Amino acid sequence: MLKFNEQKQLDNVNGALSLKPEVEKWVDKIWDRGFENICFLGIGGTYASALQVEKHLKAKSKLKVIVEEAAEFLTTGNKNVTDQTIVIISSVTGNTKEMVEAMEKIKEIGSYVIEFIDEKESTLAKMFDNVISYPGDEQLKFFLVADYLMYKNEEFDDYENYYDQLEKNLAKDLVAIEKSADNFGKEFAEKHRHDEMQYYIGAGNQWGSTYSYAMCYVEEQHWLRSKSITAAEFFHGTLEIVDENTSVTLFIGEDAERPLAERVKKFLPKVCGNYTIIDSKDYPLDGIDEKYRGYLSHLVTHCVTQRIDAHIEHLNRHPMDIRRYYRQFDY
Repeated sequence: MLKFNEQKQLDNVNGALSLKPEVEKWVDKIWDRGFENICFLGIGGTYASALQVEKHLKAKSKLKVIVEEAAEFLTTGNKNVTDQTIVIISSVTGNTKEMVEAMEKIKEIGSYVIEFIDEKESTLAKMFDNVISYPGDEQLKFFLVADYLMYKNEEFDDYENYYDQLEKNLAKDLVAIEKSADNFGKEFAEKHRHDEMQYYIGAGNQWGSTYSYAMCYVEEQHWLRSKSITAAEFFHGTLEIVDENTSVTLFIGEDAERPLAERVKKFLPKVCGNYTIIDSKDYPLDGIDEKYRGYLSHLVTHCVTQRIDAHIEHLNRHPMDIRRYYRQFDY
């Protein structure tokens, strides 16, 4: 398989899950002090991951959650972010300009902070004490915090059982999904690698990953034009420009907003001859209870898009780590 290192994949997921005791330690300290709300703050891909965990919390918890895009937070601010707010961030480089400036503002406000920073010696890592350093898998990291907060708030009695299942099975299940999705990924890449425009639709915790895939992967890394749209909003504009040839990909998850995506699925065959459905339900998660699948469906579909990416990169002979403009000069 192209760009597939099974052991690395296993180690990445298991490594992220092994952060659970450290996450619990920091959350326990903050819980004992007391807090009013939670803010996930990000930009680009980290903002997209924040949108996923926001859906998770909104559906299952009474905890007050805020999601802020760093550049917008710098200009608009948010009066609900105070010294009684838990601010949670994730960063690979630890030096993204907007994130550094936003966290300087957070430091002035005096919020409680939990940072997931890949680079231990980076600017962001040195700004606060509550730093957890482990590369990748920010979606799992964000959910670790959210799930433990819900457990502390007596809203997730299954917490220990759920994470026991993840620790035993999730890594190998996701590896198996990538393997099974490889042929599909190749076929999708062969069909769509030269599309003039691609539309991606998602709902629930699939929305954050849909938004991220269209922007951070299809546009930023493959240099292909795309647009992402929520399944709910699809019927209020985007449906009018879909015809028999329009490239449309619909992600369907298994959380509370699945019916919104299924509505789009029902509509597309009436007007479009070039649509693709990627449904997390089509892929098994062995050893993980059915009732938990909705929590993980965005991770399932991410496995599928990783196979698409590997084949588009190979067929188009365009390395995904090349950028025209991003971080190439000041702007």
